[in-house]
Amino acid sequence: MNPSDRSSYRTNETIGQMFLHSCLGKLIILAGILLVLLFIAYLTNPSKQTMIDEMNDNIMQCMEANDSVRGDWIDDAVLNVGYIFTTADSTKVGQEWREAFDKYNRLEVYRHTFFSTAYIYNNLRSEGTRVGFGLFGVVIPTVNFNDFLLRTGPMHKGYDQKLIKTVVIPDNDLGTNPNIQEFHYKRNPDD
Repeated sequence: MNPSDRSSYRTNETIGQMFLHSCLGKLIILAGILLVLLFIAYLTNPSKQTMIDEMNDNIMQCMEANDSVRGDWIDDAVLNVGYIFTTADSTKVGQEWREAFDKYNRLEVYRHTFFSTAYIYNNLRSEGTRVGFGLFGVVIPTVNFNDFLLRTGPMHKGYDQKLIKTVVIPDNDLGTNPNIQEFHYKRNPDD
């Protein structure tokens, strides 16, 4: 059955409106927005020196916050967000901590096309630990107090000794337990 009046099936949309409402049009618009964002990210990628300066400041703030009490990962995340907007107090962290950090750790910054990353290398983490990244001109720290090494010491006296000495407890005398009394354990006389 063909309708005789086809004018009721015509729409008043222009070609541009039909393109915007089609799936292909929405995909092209999304791709255009992503390209603009990538272009802005390329132009605002933080420089290597900016990343080094900001990450050194963030590491000093991490040392300030963790001098006595260390929190969990939520505390670290909240502190890292705060490090973006604040600067370190040079009087709180001693010069010896800064010298120890520079002695045992190495901060490396890698620039990628649209972002930069910062890694700390030391003897405990020779593969490196990512402690921050830069995107859209902002350096975002992900540093944790356990990421860097501030002191070293010997783990054993000589090369022929084990790291952990095993201690053998003789099993002939296990001692007495004052908490076990007669009413805690009663033996069945039939046994």
